Amino acid sequence: MTESTPQVPLPTPLRCLTGSAIAGVMAFMMYLLTSKIAISFARTPVSNKSQAAVNISIAVRTLVTGMTALGMSVFGIISLGLIVLAVKIAFSKDEPGKSA
Repeated sequence: MTESTPQVPLPTPLRCLTGSAIAGVMAFMMYLLTSKIAISFARTPVSNKSQAAVNISIAVRTLVTGMTALGMSVFGIISLGLIVLAVKIAFSKDEPGKSA
């Protein structure tokens, strides 16, 4: 019994730059979301007499802001990595069918 493996298309500089543009737009949108959330949290102070409620509120604010900042940085790094990959593929002297 022979199994056929699906053919994975090789990356091209155009595909890398398209993916980089998409990731870059997503990183920019996450940046805008992070800044809006941080400004919103800064403008509304935590007002409660219970110290436990204040601590939980601060922790939740930190987690929300941190998660959006993490998403922004991940998409930014992906975008930069795809640009570097596009440059590497464009200046590669290897044949497209060969792998290292």
